[in-house]
Amino acid sequence: MAKIKKILIANRGEIALRVMRSAKEMGIKTVAVYSEADRNSPHVKYADEAVLLGPQASAKSYLLGDKIIDFCKKLKVDAVHPGYGFLSENAEFAQKVNDAGLIFVGPKPDAIKLMGDKLKAKETVKEYNIPMIPGTDKAITAISDAKKIAKKIGYPILIKAAAGGGGKGMRSVFKPEDFEEQMNLAINEATSAFGNGSVFIEKFFTSPRHIEIQVMADSYGNTVHLFERDCSIQRRHQKVIEEAPSAVLTSELRKKMGETAVNVAKSCNYTGAGTVEFLYDSGNFYFLEMNTRLQVEHPVTELITGVDLVKEQIKVAEGEKLSFTQEDLKINGHAIEIRVYAEDPKNNFLPDIGKLETYVKPEGFGVRVDDGFEEGMDIPIYYDPMISKMCSYGRTRDEAISRMIRAIDDYKVIGIETTLPFGKFVMQHGAFQSGDYNTSFVGTHFTEESSLQEDILEEEELAAIFASKITFENKSKTKIFNNITQTNTVSNWKIRRS
Repeated sequence: MAKIKKILIANRGEIALRVMRSAKEMGIKTVAVYSEADRNSPHVKYADEAVLLGPQASAKSYLLGDKIIDFCKKLKVDAVHPGYGFLSENAEFAQKVNDAGLIFVGPKPDAIKLMGDKLKAKETVKEYNIPMIPGTDKAITAISDAKKIAKKIGYPILIKAAAGGGGKGMRSVFKPEDFEEQMNLAINEATSAFGNGSVFIEKFFTSPRHIEIQVMADSYGNTVHLFERDCSIQRRHQKVIEEAPSAVLTSELRKKMGETAVNVAKSCNYTGAGTVEFLYDSGNFYFLEMNTRLQVEHPVTELITGVDLVKEQIKVAEGEKLSFTQEDLKINGHAIEIRVYAEDPKNNFLPDIGKLETYVKPEGFGVRVDDGFEEGMDIPIYYDPMISKMCSYGRTRDEAISRMIRAIDDYKVIGIETTLPFGKFVMQHGAFQSGDYNTSFVGTHFTEESSLQEDILEEEELAAIFASKITFENKSKTKIFNNITQTNTVSNWKIRRS
């Protein structure tokens, strides 16, 4: 059994801090990595050691796997925790970590690779009788054949990237005449985002629930589930509010979905923490995908189970057995998480980059805030615009909701627009309070009651906005990055639709 004495967190911001805190409680030394944009970030200050990876862009810093491994060797690091995003689901990186004699705190590379390809994942779980969404089980090679399959499945259908994630390479099609155009757009977007243009077709459920099951497995054949999270409040196919447990699952259905998730994990010999995602519609659930990493929304599971998932990840990576069985796990109370983004919900959730002129986090019983920023810092344009994960916990769902509303009111952010007002809108909305909501919540309720345009910007539109912003700044400012302590010279520029 290999005890970890020093761990490098190959990530930034709030998740880097989250991992470091659990590691320190275990007596493990921590190493932070950072880009020039993050030189003064809290995760850098908190770590025992910190090393500069490179410039602001993630491709020149946080995605430099070989450079990260070189630092591990120089600093005599034992293990790498990838967090989520960046290299967390990169099977090649995980293999290189192992080949370098280091411990990768996550699943085996083969499991990452297998579940990262949605078509291969579908094929793998079939023998376990996993309920599947109607659709193709192979990549589309001919549009003419694809049109026939789509007609057979019945519109609306969803075109999805085989190597996709985060809503990229995903297109919904409601009528046959739009199929070919949307297919080409999905292929192009998948190729750009993942270097793999393979796509497949699934039946599109217009208003399902998105429910995921947290699993944990060790190297001795022990696999358990830690119940569900309801992640149905989304924008651009990405989650913004999650809760645990779900307001709609019965005990019987929860047990069945949990056992199904365990079988998915067993199908790929999974180890560590992972999440099996399902669509739930009209009393039936269907396998969607498996995320082979820790999830952004993991704190709500920790709050209702009392299990520190990061510590369990590290223990499993060290070769220990799980410290609990399925029978040991119980749901206690209710937890809700709001992802606080630097986005303007009144303007189609467009990123709103700027300086945190005032930044005061909420406190008090039953409130947890995982963040990676401090007052006076800039929100950089180079990464995901999430400022924090804010959770509320209560003995009941109603108590968790009222506590979240209080926490939102207590959260003071001046200098940028955030999704806090949207979070309060959701908490106070009758559909959410009753538990009668689904993935169409934003389009059905928020746009109507907030007089917003119904169109949601796609990823390429956001990229164009950022490109325009950078071009504008290059022309209008003579100041350059001549000091690496400088971060974002255009931090007060606000993205606005004309």
